[in-house]
Amino acid sequence: MTAAAIHLDPFVTDLDAESAALRAAGPLARVVLPGDVPVWAVTHHAEAKKLLTDPRLVKDINVWGAWQRGEIAPDWPLIGLANPGRSMLTVDGADHRRLRTLVAQALTPRRVEQMRGRITELTEGLLDRLADHTGEVDLKAEFAYPLPMYVIADLMGLPEDRLPRLKELFEKFFSTQTPPDEVVATLTELAAIMAETVTHKRAHPGDDLTTALIQASENGDHLTDDEIVSTLQLMVAAGHETTISLIVNAVVNLSTHPDQRDLVLSGKADWSAVVEETLRWSTPTSHVLIRFATEDIEVGDKTLPAGDALIVSYAAIGRDEKAHGPTAGAFDITRETTNRHISFGHGPHVCPGAALSRLEAGVALPALYARFPKLDLAVPATELRNKPVVTQNDLYELPVRLNA
Repeated sequence: MTAAAIHLDPFVTDLDAESAALRAAGPLARVVLPGDVPVWAVTHHAEAKKLLTDPRLVKDINVWGAWQRGEIAPDWPLIGLANPGRSMLTVDGADHRRLRTLVAQALTPRRVEQMRGRITELTEGLLDRLADHTGEVDLKAEFAYPLPMYVIADLMGLPEDRLPRLKELFEKFFSTQTPPDEVVATLTELAAIMAETVTHKRAHPGDDLTTALIQASENGDHLTDDEIVSTLQLMVAAGHETTISLIVNAVVNLSTHPDQRDLVLSGKADWSAVVEETLRWSTPTSHVLIRFATEDIEVGDKTLPAGDALIVSYAAIGRDEKAHGPTAGAFDITRETTNRHISFGHGPHVCPGAALSRLEAGVALPALYARFPKLDLAVPATELRNKPVVTQNDLYELPVRLNA
């Protein structure tokens, strides 16, 4: 008997239980995305690593049988993630290497490390503002959100006065609850803002990635304006959402595991271990859309058919006992496998901004707890609510008391 497909909860009411069900379904699980779109999900660590390097899986949406048959509506809430425009996220082979190389050149380890001073400055400024609060404060809104957004704005050369509107648009972009009549309008406005930024940077170049992409195009690297716009949108989306969730989830994890918090505050464990274990145990990116099979691919005892779509379920993969042992379900910053997760991806499409996200969290978290060592949740963890975003492990808010 064929196992029933698992319908991903559009409201993300219990991600842990859903991820456990996905793992139990085997390394390749039949899944239905919000909007009744059937796909497959890889849910185990070893199989995910193999598939993420398998050339038979591509990013070209035209390979998707359901897309070819007109079964995917243009106002599907997740269309912006499945078909976000031509960038390094959506191409393979030589085109992918061409686009990715330009981004990687702006995110070299040396360039990222040079950003430490600016990240520290932004962090300290936000902590100074936090110190003015008494009682309960939303740490996400006041700290975890603005820090990566300011950093990515600096990196990409985005004007700060655009950030409030971008916040609203990206919330609609990722949400499964965006009304159909707003989906296309949201994508259109996001592209327009990015196009305006490209136009401005062409006239007023600066020390930023947008300028670098423009100049590379002018120097013969053959980037179209559409590719620059899509790359800019991709970098802004991925560059802030992942780090927000990483900081938020780390604070929740330490608050709900005081023994682990004591280890790091006493110096018996490193903050890097907190970051890596958070990436594994409560990965910021729960599911990544989307790859397409150019031919039948055997995965365990199942077959991913040619023309079908695959998502990568990192929330399930992170707690795979075959990779992390029988205690994979526990948050433990002393575990030996903390750096074996693949939460930033694996293979050619591994996230080029991983080092920057790690740096931001690695600066923000120790500074936060150095300033507020008694920080704790202001509500029981069971009352924290996930946003309706199937791709991100993201909370609406993070109410804390800074001096609990």
